[in-house]
Amino acid sequence: MKVVLKNVNVLNPHQKVNEKNVTILIENGKFKNIGNLTEAEIKDAKVFDLDGKYIVPGFFDMHVHLREPGREDEETVITGCNSAANGGFTGIACMPNTDPAIDSAEVVTLIKKQSANHLVDVYPIGAATVGRKGEVLSPMAELKDAGVVGFSDDGVAIKTASILKRSLEYAKMFDLPIIEHCEDESLAGGAMNESINSTLLGLPPIPTVAEDLIVMRDILIAEYADAKVHIAHISSKKSVEMVRDAKKKGIKVTAEVAPHHFTLTDDAVKTYDPNVKMNPPLRTKADVDEIIKGLKDGTIDCIASDHAPHSIEEKEMEFEFAPNGIIGLETQIGLAFTELYHKKVLSLEQMIEKLSINPRKILNLPVPEIKEGEIANLTILDIDAVWTVDKKKFKSKSSNTPFDKRLLTGKAIGVINKEKIFIDGSFSKI
Repeated sequence: MKVVLKNVNVLNPHQKVNEKNVTILIENGKFKNIGNLTEAEIKDAKVFDLDGKYIVPGFFDMHVHLREPGREDEETVITGCNSAANGGFTGIACMPNTDPAIDSAEVVTLIKKQSANHLVDVYPIGAATVGRKGEVLSPMAELKDAGVVGFSDDGVAIKTASILKRSLEYAKMFDLPIIEHCEDESLAGGAMNESINSTLLGLPPIPTVAEDLIVMRDILIAEYADAKVHIAHISSKKSVEMVRDAKKKGIKVTAEVAPHHFTLTDDAVKTYDPNVKMNPPLRTKADVDEIIKGLKDGTIDCIASDHAPHSIEEKEMEFEFAPNGIIGLETQIGLAFTELYHKKVLSLEQMIEKLSINPRKILNLPVPEIKEGEIANLTILDIDAVWTVDKKKFKSKSSNTPFDKRLLTGKAIGVINKEKIFIDGSFSKI
């Protein structure tokens, strides 16, 4: 099947490409002709008139929980991939806090096999320690050979400085990052951010220093080992400042932020809606302001959803006892464009860098190129589309989101990858 993308704007900062009103022919999943097409080339092709829309290198989310194996009632590899495609992503990295954890080649192989024929590329993150218990290093070489692109004990920080140092030294041999959930477990266990709101609401608190302590530890040990550490879902003002200072010193530290941490504050918890309970928790406006600043000045490298599906039965209980996390693959693009692009925090080029290019660079993955002969791996964007979030239309198995019925501006209207296209809510081969 041939596909023609007519009158589309082409933007890829990685290639320094920014062209308007281009017509593109994709055949057998590859860019066949970019520019002036003949009538013969257009004949028998499926034509999409994309006047005013953009095509960009396919978006990549480097922090997704697929729940398989172990909790297929909440999400599976396939439903997670469907959710990703519907949200505008052609690639995702899945975190290792499954049951069993991604600490063996067998689990990596299972996930890769499940996703092999899907439009969305899935790259597993391996557990840094066996069972994510922080006691014994996982078989990192075996996991690397099986296909992992990073290591993490996500859900918890790597337990001790000693284990972290060794994991960084091993990961350095493969030029892969250690991805850290930064939280001191002795200060953890609360239900929301420690602030005036936690006092007023009578909920057990989690102080920002719980995050800051581990960020500080990780930066120091990454500097000592001269290895790569990536700070997942950064949420506190002090943590952003420490990452900024570390980068100025040339320490190999990168960071991501989830949309809810630059969109909401802990004022949202006043509703006691368990869909605003997450870890790290929603913070204060001062924290959000520093995150915005960090996105703008490049301290924060990328945006990732921390997509965390939960069953309705588990999530809809008393706030204090509900599990942490929300789904995010299908709201991420809209929230990011609404809060960052349309409020002139980031340029369109910077948005593409944080949603597509930088996460791949952090994980040592090739960045898709938009040129003749290359595989078509792209996201189709309508940056001015005004739409309302409707969780009933999500492709995820779960629906735990605080953004239902929220009005957003900016949307991915389709994706193309691996000789497949997802547009208008359905997949087809090209």
